[in-house]
Amino acid sequence: MKAKKAGAGKPIAVLKERLVEIAYLSSVGQVLGWDQEVHMPEKGADARAAASALISGIVHKKMVALDDDGLLSSLKKQLDAKQVKGKDAVIVAETWRSWQRQKKLPEAFVTELSETVAKAQHVWARARKENDFKTFLLWLTKIVELKRKEAALVGFQDSPYDALLDSFEPGLTAKDAAVILNDLKDFLVPFLKELQRSRAKADPKRLRGVFPLEKQVAFNRRVAEAMGFDFAAGRMDQSTHPFTTTFHTQDVRITTRFREDDVLYAVGSTIHETGHALYEQGLPSEHFGTPLGETVSLGIHESQSRLWENMIGKSKEFWRYFYPKLRKEFPKPFKEVPLDEFMRIINAVQPSLIRTEADEVTYNLHIILRFEIEKELIEGVIDPTDLPAVWRAKMKEYLGVTVPDDARGVLQDVHWSAGYFGYFPTYTLGNLYAAQFYAAMERDIPDLAERIARGDFATPREWLRKKIHLHGKTYEAAKLVKRVTGEPPTSRYFIDYLKAKYK
Repeated sequence: MKAKKAGAGKPIAVLKERLVEIAYLSSVGQVLGWDQEVHMPEKGADARAAASALISGIVHKKMVALDDDGLLSSLKKQLDAKQVKGKDAVIVAETWRSWQRQKKLPEAFVTELSETVAKAQHVWARARKENDFKTFLLWLTKIVELKRKEAALVGFQDSPYDALLDSFEPGLTAKDAAVILNDLKDFLVPFLKELQRSRAKADPKRLRGVFPLEKQVAFNRRVAEAMGFDFAAGRMDQSTHPFTTTFHTQDVRITTRFREDDVLYAVGSTIHETGHALYEQGLPSEHFGTPLGETVSLGIHESQSRLWENMIGKSKEFWRYFYPKLRKEFPKPFKEVPLDEFMRIINAVQPSLIRTEADEVTYNLHIILRFEIEKELIEGVIDPTDLPAVWRAKMKEYLGVTVPDDARGVLQDVHWSAGYFGYFPTYTLGNLYAAQFYAAMERDIPDLAERIARGDFATPREWLRKKIHLHGKTYEAAKLVKRVTGEPPTSRYFIDYLKAKYK
């Protein structure tokens, strides 16, 4: 598709057309990434990395070229003069912000980074499987160097980490994130110790058994469908690390992972990823390619997955509806476990090695640990070679857990191999936003618990769609939270939620 010149139509219409073209090219790259994690044969890694790098370079070039004929600059001047208003103003402002960042990154750098992370993800998956950090270290060192270079190219005031964090949560700085996370840590560490002194115990082995894979897949699909995931506009597959990716609102992919002895191992991930997917499927299709058809931030995105996974998915009301179905599909052991005991087990607080399996109380300590480590990696305070030792020390300090090996330690997450430095803090922001959104939802829908108990998941889904999804990037994260809940983002609702649930 050949881009029109600025004079070939109304400027804002020409900009939209160019943005849609870029979005379709980006979705080609997304398909390559999804296939790499789900279907690609082992020997395809190098060729796939080259293909991904090529697409990334083309997309970057297209993005930077948005203003080659002065179209974007002209619209920005009109925006500043308040001549562009409403939804068009959102499109121009957000496109200008993205363009400003992209034009600072040379095409050769973008291509190199894309090819490096594509190869690194394959190496990481093997290193994790074989518990071999040294194999991954060379690639991690190179990625850290590239991300430091990206920060220098983009520019920052205080910390190079700010430049990386901004790409996931616009406007958030490392200093601001540290304040939020440290305040939460000051609450969580003593709160966890208090809970550990409790005599109430839950035995997770009571929920173990032998669960055929095909039956697990069917049950997880049933859960996603009940939540509202449109399988005519998406699909569910398996991968080493669960994720959600979208090529269009009509093509959203989720993955989960299974264990033969633990059916709930997949269910939590499926609910989480479906929460992400409902956000993507809830975006307005007519604005595809423009900021009006894009999600606000990773923090808001995580709020959707965590709200579904924890506030709804671990509630007694959710399981009053699903537990009879779970018992029917897997009578052993669930027919022998009363619902109240089941609820105690799935909501038990127990420090663990793996972030994605962590309970609601300890989960954010996993995030705080990762934030502190990656910030210091980017700032050059610690060296990649020191990561296993630093990881073990922080896990012991924050969670009281001894890390036996790197596979269950520093190698467990896909984020660093994918170059996602700055992503982790958005998980905790997502938890804070989720608790605040859910409190507002309960105020707006007084009989919400009863609705969920009878399998009415459309009501909370449509509330989220109307309040959050349909607006795209119309509102920045903090403004959106205030618009939906009536007050600025605060950790108070999350802390109150944990106290009420676990004390």
